[in-house]
Amino acid sequence: MKKRLLSLLSYTLFWLVFFIFARLFFILFQFKLSSHESMTGLLGTFTHGIKLDISTTGYYLLLPFLLMIVTLFIKGRWYAIFMKYYTYLLIVFSSLIVVADASLYTYWGFRMDYTPVFYLKTPAEAMASVTTIKLVILLVAVIALSAVFILFYRRLINKTFEGFVKVKGLIPVAAFFLVLTGSLIIPVRGGFGIAPINAGSVYFSSSMYLNHTAINAVWNVGTSAFTQKPVENPYKFYDIEEAKSLFNSIAFRKNDEPEKVLSTEKPNVLLIILESFSAYAVGVTDGDSLTTPCLNRIAREGILFSNFYASGTRTDKAMPAILSGYPAQPAQSIIKEPKKSQSLPSLVRILDENGYRSSFWYGGEINFANFNSFIIGSGFRTIITKDNFDPANYNSKWGVHDNILFESLRDSMKTIQEPFLNVVLTLSSHEPYEIPVKPHFPVDSENADYRNSIYYTDSVIGSFIDWAKLQDWWKNTLIIFVADHGSRRTEEIPAYSKLVFRIPMIWTGGAVKRRGMVIDKLGGQVDIPLTVLDQMGINSDFKFSKDLLCTDSKSFAFYTYNEGFGFITDTSAVAYDHKPKQVVWQEGSHPEASESIGKAFLEVLFEDYLNR
Repeated sequence: MKKRLLSLLSYTLFWLVFFIFARLFFILFQFKLSSHESMTGLLGTFTHGIKLDISTTGYYLLLPFLLMIVTLFIKGRWYAIFMKYYTYLLIVFSSLIVVADASLYTYWGFRMDYTPVFYLKTPAEAMASVTTIKLVILLVAVIALSAVFILFYRRLINKTFEGFVKVKGLIPVAAFFLVLTGSLIIPVRGGFGIAPINAGSVYFSSSMYLNHTAINAVWNVGTSAFTQKPVENPYKFYDIEEAKSLFNSIAFRKNDEPEKVLSTEKPNVLLIILESFSAYAVGVTDGDSLTTPCLNRIAREGILFSNFYASGTRTDKAMPAILSGYPAQPAQSIIKEPKKSQSLPSLVRILDENGYRSSFWYGGEINFANFNSFIIGSGFRTIITKDNFDPANYNSKWGVHDNILFESLRDSMKTIQEPFLNVVLTLSSHEPYEIPVKPHFPVDSENADYRNSIYYTDSVIGSFIDWAKLQDWWKNTLIIFVADHGSRRTEEIPAYSKLVFRIPMIWTGGAVKRRGMVIDKLGGQVDIPLTVLDQMGINSDFKFSKDLLCTDSKSFAFYTYNEGFGFITDTSAVAYDHKPKQVVWQEGSHPEASESIGKAFLEVLFEDYLNR
């Protein structure tokens, strides 16, 4: 029995060493961020993170412990052979997560969860954001990490599982190992407490980077995979009636008529969703004036919404917000659940009922992240995707570049039937920011790839608008430019920062009668459907929307990121992280008011999500 216990102990230590090394790998991979932290703080990620390392190890030990009981009755080398291949599989699996997580953190600002696994249903599109060189580097890193620990296991651990001898008192020993296996529930759930361990259990610092570093990425992926569809509201801050009362204090129901900024109540609507156009990249939103000369000009000719925010961090979060007025959820995405997403109100369906012909245009893969289900469910009559273009024009990893998409759109609109609703989603400014033209900015300048991709798409839409002004339908058309989400300018910007979520929204077109107008009321993507439909005099029920052109609608913006929410008003703003259950950033006077209303907003939102 002693030899068996020692072999299991050595196996336990093997996995703890692996996860300690994985954390060191993450720290070195994110050296730029790590260099800003103290040695004491970095060491603290190991002492605090060990709890999740132990929990993950406990999961990995369940099967070896159970099968160890079988070795008492069935002799032979079968156990050592099983352990070898079982461990090899876990090493490769864990190495994939460790390397992918370290890479993704640069873009996302939070540790990897189950989300990327969902995207692997369309592997080509999932890999499109990664350059070939980077993909090769990541694969080499996975292979190297796997090889090192496979060799470590073969040389030091696997031989301990050979040569088990017969034990005395077979039944008591079997009972002992059965109890020992059952006791793994203790490290798995993080001790004897009432509540099981969670990611917030390892948070220990005011630095969110250090808290994130303490998280075990393998544990995070595994637990999020089993909690994708919660049956209870995890954001229970108040009694639900109290939450609703706070939510209603910023009720969006208007008492007055909105300011009419359109010359007609039945305009054509062309909604152009710009991939990753952050406010800091656009001149008219206090950004880089050199990167978006065309959009700057378009804004001066129309209406600029200057304090506008994305609902979430990805396109799958943006589409329900823009088309259904439905806010993003922190760890879930309603677009991935057709039963729920198809219960949402739809700007497309409402306009269809009012005689509009609708179409959706995207040069990429429509099946990515369950877009197809949502787009069809939204009620579009015509859907144009990558599959509608000649494969010879697939000059982007994502599909066709924006100039080809807009050339096709332009051809279709030469003889278009009015009134129409066209929704266009661009893609050339998506990572890895590849463009089909010579870069405008020096490639060695800061954020050069991103800036060049924005400049390229800006030039494409500028040419399109110049052409559109010559068409008969221009005088009766509202064109809306809005980003799907922002991006992190540098790794130092926290994932919860409002800088990540601030985006442009611009209205232009011949139907816009107000020129050079700036709306500084705080708002977001969820406000688009109601604001547009109120201009048309069409009644609608978008529970989470407000009319940005009504004087009595409240000025605020709500957004979510993977681990919490941000809530901004004219006087204060907060970002709340649900894992440590605390405000991680605040500004202005009385931020506690923003915190309480933001919590109520999220609670009511998620209650609505669960009930769909």
